Amino acid sequence: MTVQSGAIPPPPSRTLLQRLPDLALWGGLIVLLMVAFGPAEINKLPLLFSKSENMQQFGSEFLKPDFTDWKLYVGQMWLTIQIALWGTGLAILAAVPLGLLASRNMSPSFIQIPVRRFLDIVRSAPDLVIGTIFIVAVGPGPFAGVMALAINTSGVLAKLFSEAVESIDRGPVEGVRATGAHKLHEIVWGVIPQVAPLWTSYALYRFESNSRSATVLGLIGAGGIGQLLFDSLNGFAYSRTAAIVVIIIAAVSLIDMLSQAIRSRLL
Repeated sequence: MTVQSGAIPPPPSRTLLQRLPDLALWGGLIVLLMVAFGPAEINKLPLLFSKSENMQQFGSEFLKPDFTDWKLYVGQMWLTIQIALWGTGLAILAAVPLGLLASRNMSPSFIQIPVRRFLDIVRSAPDLVIGTIFIVAVGPGPFAGVMALAINTSGVLAKLFSEAVESIDRGPVEGVRATGAHKLHEIVWGVIPQVAPLWTSYALYRFESNSRSATVLGLIGAGGIGQLLFDSLNGFAYSRTAAIVVIIIAAVSLIDMLSQAIRSRLL
């Protein structure tokens, strides 16, 4: 059968054998969901509707936020942002060399593989655990939150930075190398200009994420608005909790809009 000029050709057909890996993948995912149904207590889903009056009573308190201490909330939110800013900044300083060392096209395998395994360990350590370690070392306060964010974020950013480096065009690097330049010059003039916009975008996104994560670190006494949030929750002061949540949402939204504006000028 001939295809008329300008007609859209039919999609290529695949045999059952060719589709078998895809079927196995999706089938395995469905099996995992079924296995996890009980442990995840998905059977409690109907309780959302049968006990809706409890949620309505709980939610009614949140509809009456108490902004009496709004200056305190804003001040603590600003402290939280500063914790996230320093945590992200320190993470970037560590992630740049680690990301280059973890790149397959920049480092030999005997360096690249151990660095990647080290980054796996750093990323897998929860912020709360790292924060608790620093609280034991230096006492409660913002510094513990800064270090917790810096260590975890450095592992995440280093992985993202390395993947960006691995996708660069080798032409500019080889051009710099052809001039007889040192390896460091290849990185500065051939690699960094290509990955700088993407690295900046990743760093901005992590700063947004850390602004939220720093709030959770208040649970262990790492400073910021998180401590006020958990104190109000424990005291069942839901009107104060609602006001704090509004402040957090407003701050994170402003950070998101700012980072989007910066990214739009870079990419």
